[in-house]
Amino acid sequence: MTTTLIISDLHLTNIEEDKVIFFNRFCENHASKVDQLFILGDLFNTWLGDDVSIKSYKAIISSLKQLTKQTKVFVMVGNRDFLLSRKFEAATDCKIIKEPYELEHNSKKYLLIHGDSLCTDDINYQKLKKVLRNPIIKFIFLNLPKSARLKLTGQLRKRSIEAQSYKSVKIMDVNQIAVNNLMEKYQGFDLIHGHTHMQNTHSMDSYTRYVLGDWSTNKGNAIKLSEDLEWLEFN
Repeated sequence: MTTTLIISDLHLTNIEEDKVIFFNRFCENHASKVDQLFILGDLFNTWLGDDVSIKSYKAIISSLKQLTKQTKVFVMVGNRDFLLSRKFEAATDCKIIKEPYELEHNSKKYLLIHGDSLCTDDINYQKLKKVLRNPIIKFIFLNLPKSARLKLTGQLRKRSIEAQSYKSVKIMDVNQIAVNNLMEKYQGFDLIHGHTHMQNTHSMDSYTRYVLGDWSTNKGNAIKLSEDLEWLEFN
């Protein structure tokens, strides 16, 4: 029987060494014991492009490379690390997957997404996302020197923090109509996502929505799929 772990929103950086150590311990003690691991976005807090960030995150890349020797690892990009690409796959042997991803596990069906696409009340964020994901904008950014990429990313992050300070929790959460519209297209599926950091289980009439939480330097969470679905906490 296949055993699967699903996590999201680790937001790993080089600054928080304790969190990197915590993630490496998770890989060694937990992820290596299952058949497959799904990371539903924002594994990294920032990703400036494979050419720059692979070198910056050597410890994490090495940990993932070691993990993939025992466990299949699937990575979905998030709003912070959407520039993950083929060189990352080659360096880690992880597989980048697109959303929505349909996962069938022991006769049950789960729809996997990062979650930001459902936050439709946050109009300004959705507009910015559309600009940043434009292939032309991505091409221009990836051809800038590292210093310029760092500066631009820092400016965008500062604006994001300032914007979040006055946004309501409702605006930053998913829109229920958007969720229902998505799940109407996937009858018989349950939904698993992250992004909002609001860990919870929401039972609806025709589906269940599982929301993964974010990780701190000494605490993490996961959904485990084996004979059934269960929540796991790590510390």
